[in-house]
Amino acid sequence: MRYRGLTLGIMLSVALAIPTQLDAQRRPLDAQDPAATVDHQRTRLILRNGTYQLVLSYKVNGNVVEYRSAERNGELEEVPLKLVDMPATLAWYHQQVEGVPAPQQDDRPVLSPELAKEEADRAAYSPEVAPNLELPQELSVVVMDTFEGTPELVPVPQYNTDLNPETAHAVLKQVINPHSSPHQILELQRPQADVQLHVPDPVFFVRVGNDLPDTGGGFTVDTHGATGRETPSGGDAGSAYVIERLDAMQYSRILDSFKIDWLNSGRRQPDIIETREQDLPGGHWLKLTPTRPLDFGEYALVEVVSGHELNLNVWDFGVHSGAKENVEAIRPETRRPATLTRRKP
Repeated sequence: MRYRGLTLGIMLSVALAIPTQLDAQRRPLDAQDPAATVDHQRTRLILRNGTYQLVLSYKVNGNVVEYRSAERNGELEEVPLKLVDMPATLAWYHQQVEGVPAPQQDDRPVLSPELAKEEADRAAYSPEVAPNLELPQELSVVVMDTFEGTPELVPVPQYNTDLNPETAHAVLKQVINPHSSPHQILELQRPQADVQLHVPDPVFFVRVGNDLPDTGGGFTVDTHGATGRETPSGGDAGSAYVIERLDAMQYSRILDSFKIDWLNSGRRQPDIIETREQDLPGGHWLKLTPTRPLDFGEYALVEVVSGHELNLNVWDFGVHSGAKENVEAIRPETRRPATLTRRKP
């Protein structure tokens, strides 16, 4: 009787343990993915061939996806991960179970790669340098000023040129003796420039190259001893630029020579403000930032053509915080973005 009771107890223990083990096998997998559930909520495991499996839960385990089949009473099964479309599985779960709407399909027409590149190249001629403020491609030199808190682009006309002083880039070369002391090389008429800036840290933009439509070609002018060349549109990419403070007289302003070989050497020269140069994307504009603030006074942007030559066709301007707004200043302009529409059949 003792052995029979012991045998009966063992059989009863085994019988009670079997359902527990089955429940453990059928319990959903631990959720490691947002689409996995622990409350037997059915979802879809979508395959790349367009079909799907109804599952209670799933998880990625290495190169396979393990899941509890909702159609086979929670049996543990697996499928190779490469056969499962995981983005589609997650999207379906978020849309159907969590109520998140599916992302709207962008039905807008798209530019071809060729047209997109052409549009980008065209935009490089007029890059945006401040919100809603683009460089005008037809001008040669412009400066970023701020008037009453608003950024503006001001055209800087070139002094003493026979071409259009705003759209052309004239070059009147003057050889500078590197061993000579600073001396007068140019006298600018009138004691004050037409362009007056209002901030001590203006930024200049110089058009580079001559790749716009031809404006008439180059020609040589009589420079009375200096060599001259007129270059429509843009300047030479190899030129450097400095800012010189002019000596303001009663009826004129004086530009002095300086030592070209001292530039970028750390040796400071009186009245010479060097600039940091930066090529804008596309290579059509050169950005010039003064290395130190400009005090109240009259100045000229001077082109250094080579190691011993300057361009006497300078761009003159002044810095006076109380001056009136420049007449030709270009203010920010909000533009309606261009849109493409599909052509009706």
